[in-house]
Amino acid sequence: MSACKLKYIFTIALLLIGTVAHTAPLQVTVSIVPQKYFVKKIGGDLVDVNIMVRPGRSPAIYEPQPRQMAQLSKAAIYFAIGVPFEQAWLPRFKSANTNLKIVHLSECVVKQPMQEHLHGEKEHRDHSENFLTDPHIWLSPPLVRILSIQIRDSLIEADPQNANIYRKNYYTFAEEIDELDNELINTFKGSTNQQSFMVYHPSWGYFARAYGLRQIPIELEGKEPSPKEMTHIIDFARKNSVSTIFIQPQFSRKSAQAIASSIGARILVADPLSADWDENLRKTAKAFLNGSR
Repeated sequence: MSACKLKYIFTIALLLIGTVAHTAPLQVTVSIVPQKYFVKKIGGDLVDVNIMVRPGRSPAIYEPQPRQMAQLSKAAIYFAIGVPFEQAWLPRFKSANTNLKIVHLSECVVKQPMQEHLHGEKEHRDHSENFLTDPHIWLSPPLVRILSIQIRDSLIEADPQNANIYRKNYYTFAEEIDELDNELINTFKGSTNQQSFMVYHPSWGYFARAYGLRQIPIELEGKEPSPKEMTHIIDFARKNSVSTIFIQPQFSRKSAQAIASSIGARILVADPLSADWDENLRKTAKAFLNGSR
């Protein structure tokens, strides 16, 4: 084999090695399952997304496993969403990986307080405390449109050579969000009165606000309703012919089951942490519409 041919093969090999290194996915970690959907929509194959709170677990009290902490050491970006466990763990994540960039997606939107109980009574609390704000911003398509801008910009900053791909993917995703938003608007368009739906945990406040609905929560701030609160909830359900109470897999159904038994209602699951974000919102919207009749 000639020296010229050897040199050619060696050059090609170096180019292939450089290409492999160049295309290694950007390591990203997120708090909850729906965030992976958003990041993959914008990052595609250019990102490898790890989820901290595993499916079926609650982001309110989650404690990361040692193997997750080891995996986090490889991440370039952590996308926080504002769920309760982050308050204690984000400083530890930063200590474990000093090069980790933590992006607080919840800072991009105006958050609302957690919803009060049906009868409106509440203790006097300082509403500036973080745990009193509703973290479920990912359940509102208009807010996800805003979050996706921050995701796009953060990926571009970490991987500028693929900026055009991230921008293109963002615009495609933004169009999908707009289509979903319009579809959900039309789902509730024919309602003459404000639709109400009863849930165990008030996860759907932003969704309700986006589409003119009224969320009736049973549990609030991790606390079961008092006997007085239960009476108000049951009276409302009976007067308004509530036929369905929605629960999420991460919480107990005890109080919801008690109310359902009292009024002859059924129990259905509405999971705010579903991996299939868009289809889950479509399915849940129809369930809310039918469950309020």
